[in-house]
Amino acid sequence: MALHDTIAQLRLARTGNDGAAVPDSLQGVSKAKIRRVLQGLDLEGNADLIDGVFALLDDETPSWFSRAPAGSRFGDGASTAHLACHIGILQRGGGKLDREGRDYWIKPLRELGVFEPILLLGDAFIHGHVVAKSPNSAYRISEDFKAILQAPEGQWQPMLAAWASQDAARQRREFQAEMASASRLLVDSGHSDLIQASIDYYAAQFLPGYQVVYVDDGDGDRITQVDRGRFQEAGIEMVLGDAMPDVLMWNPTTDRLWVLEAVTSDGEVDLHKVNQIVAMAQRCGKAGVDFTTTYRTWKEAGARQGAHGNVAVGSYIWIQADPAKHFYVGSF
Repeated sequence: MALHDTIAQLRLARTGNDGAAVPDSLQGVSKAKIRRVLQGLDLEGNADLIDGVFALLDDETPSWFSRAPAGSRFGDGASTAHLACHIGILQRGGGKLDREGRDYWIKPLRELGVFEPILLLGDAFIHGHVVAKSPNSAYRISEDFKAILQAPEGQWQPMLAAWASQDAARQRREFQAEMASASRLLVDSGHSDLIQASIDYYAAQFLPGYQVVYVDDGDGDRITQVDRGRFQEAGIEMVLGDAMPDVLMWNPTTDRLWVLEAVTSDGEVDLHKVNQIVAMAQRCGKAGVDFTTTYRTWKEAGARQGAHGNVAVGSYIWIQADPAKHFYVGSF
């Protein structure tokens, strides 16, 4: 059963489709209190932000990760999809929020340090989104910000001022960077390595004239300021809902695009992805777009395609362990 259907049933079980599926306050914090605190950060106007903070205070609902540590609650770590369903379905009784809109209801809080990125690795949450595009990437409220939310009237105001100071913000960024670096030592960096090999070896050999516009090898900012400059130079405008490939390349001479998808677990160039990116290329007036799915080994490629057979006709396959050739996927 899809997550949104499961949460819709949970709401119905809690309310009988009439009334509130969540209490007025969680961990002693109401939405009114969250609004006042966010007002001190010039963020009070976005209801999604308020409800997102409220969701991550939820210590009454069991975790929605199927392999979460024993006894984990929702607020211990929730993915973008979990937050989208908690806000849209459980709290509001409607549909889940569009996860591609996370730049509006997650990113501002992450940039400030209200939300900290974590990853469910094995049976524990570790700091940072150190596995690109992992379904186990999650968020939780930082303990220092939670303390501000829980502080009584007259005390939380100076606590917030101190927390928001330039020195404190710098220290949080340094701490988060250190924790993410430590976390990377605990995980396989195979996906990032394959992305880099796809650029350094495959593209260099088979795609002369193409230059890198965008690389998505993490779960931080989807599009950076540097990326925006490259998009502008290439005449590409990405909008909400566009598919974000692992690597997007552009040939200035032919004005064609080329997409690379590096697969260590999933994410091949399938028909749905082709249709999405072709629509973007046509909207931007590009001459065309081509696609390659890359794998580390023949064994991994065979296992994925033996089970799914989802690589799109008309695209290419490249194997890092057999790098001197690539293969066109044809059909009759």
